[in-house]
Amino acid sequence: MPDPTDRLLILTLALAIEAAIAYPGALFRAIGHPVSWIGALIAIFDRSLNWSDFSFPVRRLAGIVTILSLVAVSLAAGMAIEGLAAWGGPAGFAVMLIAVATLIATGSLDRHVAAVPRALAAEGLAGGRRAVSMIVGRDPETLDEPAVCRAAIESLAENASDGVTAPAVWFLVAGLPGMIAYKAINTADSMIGHRTERHRAFGWAAARLDDLVNLPASRLTALLFIAAAAVVPGASAAGALAAVRRDSGRHRSPNAGWPEAAMAGALGLRLAGPRSYGGVVVEDAWMGDGRAAASADDVRRALRLYRVAYAGAGVLVAALALGLGILGGGVLGGRM
Repeated sequence: MPDPTDRLLILTLALAIEAAIAYPGALFRAIGHPVSWIGALIAIFDRSLNWSDFSFPVRRLAGIVTILSLVAVSLAAGMAIEGLAAWGGPAGFAVMLIAVATLIATGSLDRHVAAVPRALAAEGLAGGRRAVSMIVGRDPETLDEPAVCRAAIESLAENASDGVTAPAVWFLVAGLPGMIAYKAINTADSMIGHRTERHRAFGWAAARLDDLVNLPASRLTALLFIAAAAVVPGASAAGALAAVRRDSGRHRSPNAGWPEAAMAGALGLRLAGPRSYGGVVVEDAWMGDGRAAASADDVRRALRLYRVAYAGAGVLVAALALGLGILGGGVLGGRM
């Protein structure tokens, strides 16, 4: 496993690369994405082990076996890639860099969210609904324009934690094995961690483990948004902090409320609240005490806050890599 200095350097470069070019659409169409490969494996487990005629305890046990198997496969894949990279010199470093950049969604998230106000401007509400349906699971036909904009901002806040902060944290803590294992857990939660009749038992382990592994990143993401709000014109760090303290614990998710409340408070909005998934209305608490009538301009304001937050985080990671590299006698130091 690369040492902490190397991991900081790799993460700095990976964040910059992914922010600049994201994951190429042509590559996705040709070979998919590591998350889609993980998803295909989860689907196999779901079809093979989650049988409706099994009892509730048996289906829960099958779900535990599934998530443990996913974690084991992910750790093995990460260790194999790191082992190969350790023997590869500059080529090995490049492999690690590409792997980490692929598993972080800084630029991809930015582009998907930015597509929503563009679609609203070009095609009206129908375009906005279509664009936001690419990043949220709620019923798009139930959304008016303010709800479309709130959904985009909520997705930006929550996925900043799940798609950027958490993979970065787990890479720094446990290298590529930890990063891939995190993505497997998070993907499993998104696919089977639902309270539906089919997945209430089978997805229990995935949902609980996802809550646990996202706990540090959700708090850190909220702090990043609060810090960014202190320097972004028109945003309020005090409002973000107040919303986090008041509202984060009221969200149905133990983690999503932190970045959503911080974003809402920073922008003077109300986010979350009641919404519909698959025809079922989910009654959730509001995050923030501002206006619910979000606009396309608010989506752009949220993106500005997001960009400043992660640009600042990237500068901090780079500074740590440089400082540790100097103290340790040079970045990489021949270790990979």
